[in-house]
Amino acid sequence: MSNLFEAAGDPLESDRPLADRLRPSRLDEVVGQDHLLKKDAPLKRMLDAGWLASIIFWGPPGSGKTTIARLLAKEVGMHFEQISAVFSGVADLRKAFEAAKLRRQDGRKTLLFVDEIHRFNRSQQDGFLPFVEDGTITLVGATTENPSFELNGALLSRCQVLVLNRHDEASLRTLMARATELEGRPAPLDEEAKTALVQLADGDGRFFLNMLEAVYHSGEDMLDAGRLTEVITKRAPAYDKDREGHYNLISALHKSLRGSDVDAALYWFSRMIDGGENPLYIARRLVRFAVEDIGLADPNALVQANAAKDAYEFLGSPEGDLAVAQSVIYLATAPKSNAAYRAFGQAKTAAKKHGSHMPPKHILNAPTKMMKDMGYGAGYDYDHNAEDGFSGQSYFPDEMKREQYYSPVERGFERDIKKRLEYWARLRAEKQAGKTDK
Repeated sequence: MSNLFEAAGDPLESDRPLADRLRPSRLDEVVGQDHLLKKDAPLKRMLDAGWLASIIFWGPPGSGKTTIARLLAKEVGMHFEQISAVFSGVADLRKAFEAAKLRRQDGRKTLLFVDEIHRFNRSQQDGFLPFVEDGTITLVGATTENPSFELNGALLSRCQVLVLNRHDEASLRTLMARATELEGRPAPLDEEAKTALVQLADGDGRFFLNMLEAVYHSGEDMLDAGRLTEVITKRAPAYDKDREGHYNLISALHKSLRGSDVDAALYWFSRMIDGGENPLYIARRLVRFAVEDIGLADPNALVQANAAKDAYEFLGSPEGDLAVAQSVIYLATAPKSNAAYRAFGQAKTAAKKHGSHMPPKHILNAPTKMMKDMGYGAGYDYDHNAEDGFSGQSYFPDEMKREQYYSPVERGFERDIKKRLEYWARLRAEKQAGKTDK
């Protein structure tokens, strides 16, 4: 299978890592990214037109960003120059730009591949702009982070952002088949172990091939799933607590809770815990969820969320994790309402809109004679003295008409609140009508 690697026949070939030996030498050998490379896909259209725009590849580790960039340069006859934002600085960039200028004078274009481009600061990113604009370089940047957050808008406006997918089971199985052909023998794995290896890779093709290479060198005749975990090291979950993965997973947890999908909520909670998230951060978000998305549909939700937070602080991990998991279950299965959340938002808007109106005088205390003479407290009806415990008076400023902010839903405890409010509204209307008749 010599078309899969460049150094076929090299006596030192077997010393190269399997992932390197299986590196594609043509774009049609790339697996898992058909949405970019197949007919009528963005990269294929560029190549068919004989040109290449500046590009930002956004995708997870091991999805083929570097390989595709190298093959694109080969396809369009450009010089491939690679730097890493982790190890490079301003001096390295200047050197790369100067070299590209010289090549341009000789009639040769440069594809500058910048790995981890989001690691460059804003001013360093701005440094690319004139060289991209005048055609000195065609920039291909690679990032695992959301470009919208990590890259300058000016740089993004000059590049096409193309998203690479994590490898699915089908593409990883394809890589396994290629490794089998290259090695001349299948990996010593039973079917269950093969499935386990795919799952352990977590979509990272490079890590998958590194694990597969460890299997080939294990000296085992056949590995089952249990023995496999003793031979290879589990991949750390793709989760960065201060970057987009963090926000994606907490968003998934929050929306699963809101959608009352208890099993999905437990899954995302477990993903975050497995990724090393602080359970107290999750507990705080659960408290927020209890008041925003459940509210008075189940007043006990806030009690449960706070209790889980207190239990975790008392027990710590791993024992306290179960308390937070129990809170996830309770919140997911509770009736939902954002009526209180919406009511508070509308009330805040009204407070800003209407300004600094004074409360009506009849609900103001009058601790001094002067205040009594000014009408403070005059005409106040003490609700407990009313036959039904409800006076029906207005408590809005005199300059405002009565407004309604809180509209409880027909779910959970708010169903009872709704009945009370409707009862009081009816009494208020009757009392106001009675005063008018007098």
